[in-house]
Amino acid sequence: MGLDDRDALRVLHDAFAAPCDASGVVAQFFNRWFGTDPSVRDLFPADLSPQRDAFAHAMSWVLGEFLAHRAQPPVSFLAQLGRDHRKYGVTQRHYQSVGQVLLVTLREALADRWTAAVDEAAREALNLIIGVMGGAADAEEGPAWWDGTVIEHLRVSRDIAVIRLQLDQPMPYHPGQYVKVEVPQCPRSWRYLSPSIPADETGAIEFHVRAVPAGLVSTAIVNETRPGDRWRLSSPLGGLHVDRGGGDVLMVAGSTGLAPLRSMIMDLTRWGENPRVHLFFGGRYPCELYDLPTLWQIAAHNPWLSVTPVSEYPRDPDWSADYPDVTPPRGLHLRQTGRLADVVTRYGNWGDRQILVCGGPEMTRATVAALIAKGTPPQRIQHDPLSA
Repeated sequence: MGLDDRDALRVLHDAFAAPCDASGVVAQFFNRWFGTDPSVRDLFPADLSPQRDAFAHAMSWVLGEFLAHRAQPPVSFLAQLGRDHRKYGVTQRHYQSVGQVLLVTLREALADRWTAAVDEAAREALNLIIGVMGGAADAEEGPAWWDGTVIEHLRVSRDIAVIRLQLDQPMPYHPGQYVKVEVPQCPRSWRYLSPSIPADETGAIEFHVRAVPAGLVSTAIVNETRPGDRWRLSSPLGGLHVDRGGGDVLMVAGSTGLAPLRSMIMDLTRWGENPRVHLFFGGRYPCELYDLPTLWQIAAHNPWLSVTPVSEYPRDPDWSADYPDVTPPRGLHLRQTGRLADVVTRYGNWGDRQILVCGGPEMTRATVAALIAKGTPPQRIQHDPLSA
């Protein structure tokens, strides 16, 4: 039965859904792969933890989609990944070895749960995953990566920076997509970032970055980036979007999760008529709502946009005096206090809206769960597959 066998697919899905530690399936796979082909190790940074987590999450999500008999989302996602992986120097030889090594690793790790049905499902799933990624990579004629120069670094809060670059050549992407970024301070350590402006024909691009605790790359970007630094960007990924004919929109942004939603809002300003868009923009403190002045300017000229600021704490800490005042002029909704998920669902389940949620994993999970608990149809909610 292969990919039609739900029981077999569930066994495979559960193998990747388990905690990703040094003894798990994913760690065993990487160890075996590097042992089979030592040259592959040079494609990865010294600390493999983020790569192991991302690989496990991606496999779990793809197999979950197969389990639900949803083919189009994972195929689109895998094609994007295949195009993206060209930046690492991944070749068809690598794809073939990944499939072989992963099949052997799963067979040994699952032991007595490895049945003929599981074997068939694993082979079909891996053939599809590898085939889509490898085929998309071969078919792509665009650059494997884009290089650019940092032209401005703005420290807008203690943990948040706005980075503006000039790319050597323009990058085509859809508002709401994200890219992987490599910075000179952390070679071979790539981090997902979302452009905060629509694609620009001159090659200008902007990112909003928050330093994550224990986050090597994000901390280096916020604290150490300087004009003149050379960055490398991957092909764009992701499918977040607004359907202009699909009804009114709810956007929920936690901190720098604002970036992709801001890009979509800016893109919508090109049109004279749009669906109504209500944006909840949240941060820990009022001073961390760093882009309220820009949002106010957009809303002042586009009556279809309304913005509700939300902060977990009612007052700013003492250190906020060291950074720009982000208090917007009168015109936005009054700032609300509380957890973003609680404030959003205080107004209902928004079940008649297109809903887009962007932010850190905890915020995304909490907001999606709160909406669904309130009665929101899950199919109305969009968020990136790697963000929660």
